[in-house]
Amino acid sequence: QVQLVESGGGLVQAGGSLRLSCVASGSIFSINNMGWYRQAPGKQRELVAVIISGGSFNYADSVKGRFTISRDNAKNTVYLQMNSLKPEDTAVYYCAVKRRGSDYWGQGTQVTVSA
Repeated sequence: QVQLVESGGGLVQAGGSLRLSCVASGSIFSINNMGWYRQAPGKQRELVAVIISGGSFNYADSVKGRFTISRDNAKNTVYLQMNSLKPEDTAVYYCAVKRRGSDYWGQGTQVTVSA
């Protein structure tokens, strides 16, 4: 089992920045992908950014150039630096990892961007 704890969400004005953190614990060996998803009210959960084992990255088109995902293996932590935030970035952000074919999710952290 893998436990994930997110932090760093909050309320920010449009144009501002936030950094989300997600610390993994438990059976963290053999973790493959680590990433962030988000779900806005009334919408489906969507991929924001992911680090794939091997070091490649995928970003949603809507966040390219504004968000940066990074991973600190020594701290078992994945980060999401969010710059130039827009009201449409408002959502609950979830950390997720894939390990040996199973997906694990954090509890989510709310990000609210005011106009």
